[in-house]
Amino acid sequence: MKLKLGIPKGSLENATIDLFRRAGFAITTSSRSYFPSIDDPEIECMLIRAQEMARYVEDGILDAGLTGRDWIQENEADVVAVADLIYAKQSFGKVRWVLAVPEASGFHSVKDLEGRIIATELVATTKRYLASHGVTAKVEFSWGATEVKPPVLADAIVEVTETGSSLRANNLKIIDTVLESNTQLIANRQSWDDPAKRRKLEDIRMLLEGAMNALGKVGLMLNVHKDNLAAVLAVLPALKRPTISHLSDDEWLAVNTILDETTVRDIIPRLKQARGEGIVEYPLNKIVL
Repeated sequence: MKLKLGIPKGSLENATIDLFRRAGFAITTSSRSYFPSIDDPEIECMLIRAQEMARYVEDGILDAGLTGRDWIQENEADVVAVADLIYAKQSFGKVRWVLAVPEASGFHSVKDLEGRIIATELVATTKRYLASHGVTAKVEFSWGATEVKPPVLADAIVEVTETGSSLRANNLKIIDTVLESNTQLIANRQSWDDPAKRRKLEDIRMLLEGAMNALGKVGLMLNVHKDNLAAVLAVLPALKRPTISHLSDDEWLAVNTILDETTVRDIIPRLKQARGEGIVEYPLNKIVL
């Protein structure tokens, strides 16, 4: 059994390969090849633009792939959504396709764009959005550098953003959100119905979700005398339930827990003050719930 898996080429490529690394898969790319190597003999990878991924998965050229929900919707692709994976190019959150106009313009809502020109890569979705608001406008496909087109080449744009910084740098303001999107692992329907391929995809989903769960988390373990256990537990966040086990000396206990990485620098000194000893912080690759 070989699972043909599409890896998104472009802005999501590095983040996707890093997520697979955390999940336990080593993917190696080459600037001269669209077929990355992977250390799993049951998977065959191919680099595909995210914009095209859903179409190739739907047609069965690929068994599965990773792409944005925005491009699945744009292509109206009939595929199986195997997993939601909330990561993007720069962050581990959703992205937004927004309707943006020049700050100095008199446009304040989508209704103000009746009869105007809107530039975007997301043409079909933008047309459906306008129709849902009863607005007729000319939607032009943009080949890139969309933010620089208003006000000379377009009156408004629909563009993807994570932070909005690029829009602000080009003196644009957001007047509405057209679509929220995140990365999804998708599968061809026939491939999903194949027991061997489905089992492989479910394994991949579990490992990728485990890697996502571990992002921003670290493990922390320490030893404590049983007389000081209450003081140590009082330092740890109330919602966490650490594992507590006896050491060979019955007077001593081992405490093991998972914490947000950003909190550890404040917690470790307080644990030391509470008489914790042998405190070790360690990285996590996966947390399988």
